[in-house]
Amino acid sequence: MNKLFASSPRGLEELLKKELTDIGATDCQVAQGGVYFAADDATLYCSLLWTRLASRILLPISEFDIYSDLDLYSCALNINWPAIFAVDATFMIHFSGTNDFIRNSQYGALKVKDAIVDCFTRKVDQRPNVTKERPDIRIHAFLNKNRVILSLDLSGESLHQRGYRDKTGEAPLKENLAAAIVLRSGWQAEQPLIDPMCGSGTLLIEAAMMAANIAPGLKRANWGFLSWQGFNPTLWNSILLEAKAQSKTVSASFFGYDNDSNVIAKAKQNAEQAGVGALIHFAVQDVTKLINPCPERVGTIISNPPYGERLESEPALIALHATLGQRIKQFFAGWNLSLFSGAPQLLDCLQMRAERIFKAKNGPLDCVQKNYSIAQREQTAVVNATLPAEDFANRLRKNEQKLAKWAKQEGIECYRLYDADLPEYNVAIDRYKDKVVVQEYAPPKTIDPQKAKQRLFDIINATMSVLSLTANQLILKTRERQKGKKQYQSLAQKQDYFLVREYNAQFWVNLTDYLDTGLFLDHRIARKMIGEMVQGKDFLNLFAYTGSASVYAGLGGAKSTTTVDMSRTYLEWADRNLKQNGLVSNKHRLIQADCLFYLRESEDQFDVIFIDPPTFSNSKRMSDTFDVQRDHLDLMQDLKRLLRPNGTIMFSNNKRGFKLDYDGLSQLGLQAKDISAQTISLDFKRNKQIHCCFLVTHR
Repeated sequence: MNKLFASSPRGLEELLKKELTDIGATDCQVAQGGVYFAADDATLYCSLLWTRLASRILLPISEFDIYSDLDLYSCALNINWPAIFAVDATFMIHFSGTNDFIRNSQYGALKVKDAIVDCFTRKVDQRPNVTKERPDIRIHAFLNKNRVILSLDLSGESLHQRGYRDKTGEAPLKENLAAAIVLRSGWQAEQPLIDPMCGSGTLLIEAAMMAANIAPGLKRANWGFLSWQGFNPTLWNSILLEAKAQSKTVSASFFGYDNDSNVIAKAKQNAEQAGVGALIHFAVQDVTKLINPCPERVGTIISNPPYGERLESEPALIALHATLGQRIKQFFAGWNLSLFSGAPQLLDCLQMRAERIFKAKNGPLDCVQKNYSIAQREQTAVVNATLPAEDFANRLRKNEQKLAKWAKQEGIECYRLYDADLPEYNVAIDRYKDKVVVQEYAPPKTIDPQKAKQRLFDIINATMSVLSLTANQLILKTRERQKGKKQYQSLAQKQDYFLVREYNAQFWVNLTDYLDTGLFLDHRIARKMIGEMVQGKDFLNLFAYTGSASVYAGLGGAKSTTTVDMSRTYLEWADRNLKQNGLVSNKHRLIQADCLFYLRESEDQFDVIFIDPPTFSNSKRMSDTFDVQRDHLDLMQDLKRLLRPNGTIMFSNNKRGFKLDYDGLSQLGLQAKDISAQTISLDFKRNKQIHCCFLVTHR
């Protein structure tokens, strides 16, 4: 009788114990990370061939205590290694654990290797070769405090490598973890099984192999026991033949969907190599289009939805899970659902209550598997069910009906749909063509984080439903009060730019890479006014951002435009905007400079100047900072120097409660007219303090 240890991913030990018992193992005892068990030779081979859950099966060779590195060498040397494997077999040592005198695993492995080589040299006057590439023999050394266990790895490569999957998509599930997910899902082998985000198809392939009673190790060509001196090839071949004869016809239906055609092609290839290609129907389909392919039957939906590795945008993940919950409740009444995730909070977006929860490790990640039952009543009830945040949904619906018609008449594709209309739903929602940006203002610390998160999920669900959005059409951003350069901070590097129309202009926007999108929607009317002011005049745009005001000036017939910003990124963006609108001549200058420095040093003269400075910024001037309330008169003094007689400054800023110093302006020989109200368009009427805007001229 062989005393063995089967290792497994953390959290699967009890499941592995049951599997080994069913195979015929005895004296099974759960330990952290695996199961100790006893097996005769036939059961040993069966456990290697049939286990769907184990990572490795190890045969302990020796166990001893050590008190120095010399002890480790001596105890390993005393083992009769030629009785375990032949001298012409290659080997490697896998060492884990450290203590006071074995301070790193490489040193421990070296000591065991030296002992094995010296043992062979003494006993057979030859030495075996060590290799890390596909060795014939793998020896595992495990050190815990002073206790060492040396074992022969009967598996060779990890048992999760079934041999049917050559390459995978990003962040694949290991096959043994996938098998555990299937076993825990509650799926019955005669039921339909659907994976709406199947990736490389591992969950479905493992389930189909179970249903067809295909031994998971049948495709493996290499085993760790083939060069073991105790290997019984006759017994092994008989067990292989018996396993091949045990496959059976399958009545269940398997469906796998993914929105990536290349991934689906790989899943089909994997299924063919596993021998279950004819059992699984794979198709390219977005999860937001999920419907029931066999509504006359009851089955199980199983999936490992993306939780960070396969999609770059967390907002898309939130929207994806919310939509998944809606589709499942609508089309899969009476079915079961089982989802495995490394982000349990995303599963909350389903708006469903789990009946069972399991924990497991996926590599270093702590993951959960949640099982749900879809009630029969939900298929009809979902159509008439009220949306979460119904009052918010009603307001958004009303706004959309009014503003969409207005925007079409105005000839604009970007506008604000909702601006914290209801205090408890403190978000801004902007439409950019067919995409929508939801900006959540970070809640105060006094608000329970779970309640705030739930409210945000409700907003996303309602927004997607009211506006009929797919997951990739909604972008979520969390805004905090920003100062200085932080307001233009980079968030991602997707480079996902697209064109939008505003009146007679076109602009490139980017909804993902930065906190702002490249187009300040509340300045729309101010930009248009500039276009009407500049015919035949020289125009200066300071703190220009992406140059939208310069585009309007150019389209309005300006004699010249000068666009100044400190950011090279935004000047290149401005250049693209100018070129997109046919403004390509040398009369359109772009200058990378600190705008305050440019104001102080420039000798140029302009007829119209637009300036929209930050509320606050770090600067080498003005006590090392710039504050628009404190320093706007100094700003005006410099602006006046660049302004021609009868010229006009359009001065805008976003500071709430800003007070223009009219007396100070008068002393500078300037006068101002507040045009804020005229520059607030219909979609910003609720927030009259979104910005302030003044026309400043010579007295």
